[in-house]
Amino acid sequence: MEGKTLVVGAGVFGLSAALELHARGADVCVLEKGTVPDPLASSTDISKLIRMDYGADTFYTQLMEQALPRWEAWNSRQPSPLYHQTGFLLLKRSPLEPGCFEGDSLRLLRARGHALERLDAVRLGQRFPNWSGSPFCDGYYNPRAGWAASGEVVGWLAQQLRAAGATLREGVRCAGLLEEGGRVRGVTLASGEQVEAERVLLAVGAWTPKLLPELSDRMWPVAQDVFHFRPADPEAFSAELFPPWAADIGRSGWYGFCALADGTLKVARHGIGRRVDPDAVRAIASGREATMRAFFSECLPRLVGAQKLHERVCLYCDTFDGDFWLAEHPQRPGLFVMAGGSGHGFKFAPVLGEIAADVLEGRANPWAARFAWRSAGGRRGEDARCLDAG
Repeated sequence: MEGKTLVVGAGVFGLSAALELHARGADVCVLEKGTVPDPLASSTDISKLIRMDYGADTFYTQLMEQALPRWEAWNSRQPSPLYHQTGFLLLKRSPLEPGCFEGDSLRLLRARGHALERLDAVRLGQRFPNWSGSPFCDGYYNPRAGWAASGEVVGWLAQQLRAAGATLREGVRCAGLLEEGGRVRGVTLASGEQVEAERVLLAVGAWTPKLLPELSDRMWPVAQDVFHFRPADPEAFSAELFPPWAADIGRSGWYGFCALADGTLKVARHGIGRRVDPDAVRAIASGREATMRAFFSECLPRLVGAQKLHERVCLYCDTFDGDFWLAEHPQRPGLFVMAGGSGHGFKFAPVLGEIAADVLEGRANPWAARFAWRSAGGRRGEDARCLDAG
């Protein structure tokens, strides 16, 4: 690939693309407005779900079947794991029937040869005591899943990129695009500096429609509230007893994680969220903690008195259809957009770089068509795609 490739944004999208492009011989420079990992980025936190449970959606299920072995390969390249295979627990207040996310996930994964453990209310309480007496009567446990230490993953990707010899500049904000002769030729920074490049890959998450207003009818920043707690007895919430979970996710939105080594336990609620300005001051919506503790009282009484350690507003970049965006701008050649994680992109980090590099090089890729440039239309259903961005 001739000429410099400029990647704007050092989250999991931008870094995975930059690493693959550099490995293919590209001259890569990555620009990040904050530090890496940026505490405000959706890629950054203590954990993200890693799972292939996608209802009846064969596309993402198959893509995750590609990604899981690569997570394990990443683990083998450094001393402590980035991905922890603890399993994933999906629960429902009613039977798992066709047409519901959990039921469709169960059927598709079993049809593809994955071993899942079906759980009724009695078996659920026996296997995972914290859920004993809860209102969930059906569900399953998928052992081929878990969580990733998301902030550590971003830091590790940045370390790998620098070790490979690529350039990563922190604390530089992109103010606009350089365009010449009908083609994007680089970016202008807030400092006034101009950085020229043959190709620009914009991977700025929730800030994408702010830099490219022409996309504001197809993607938008959405605020989601996340809480970290410390149970009175963290060992009772270890991964063996309390694996990452989703509780009737299509209706209630609740999902969470096991307690980490320091006792921190993360819980969030997936929903439509609040459309926001990504540069505005972030604040948890009123009443969110009280609602969460009411859920604990009904379903996880051992967490009712858990100490709140931290609260965080996570910004999704939602697309109108819930699919990622990875394509060259049709009216601005030389500009590529990699965005629209829609709350479920992080888990695909080990495969996204290869897809992005193929798109930038104009190579055929079997996954890229679903992420192509497209017109707004339709509305994403409230499925359970958004389960790992918080």
